[in-house]
Amino acid sequence: MAKKKEKCSSCMKHEVKKKMSKKKALETPKARKKISRVMEEFKEGELHSGPKGPKVKKEKQAIAIALSEARRSMKKRKQK
Repeated sequence: MAKKKEKCSSCMKHEVKKKMSKKKALETPKARKKISRVMEEFKEGELHSGPKGPKVKKEKQAIAIALSEARRSMKKRKQK
């Protein structure tokens, strides 16, 4: 069996910080609004996987799209 590579304690700290910053970014009112808008589109059957892609049929895919769009909107806000 191959041995698993153990990460040093400092690497683990960086990963935890990244996860925490993502969670905090998604807790902003703008991100919540974006997520709720995307989920509404999914419930109405109007959410597409891309600009001209097929309609999304699975809820998990809709959640992934919602979180992705929320993160993207937060990045745009930080750049300004």
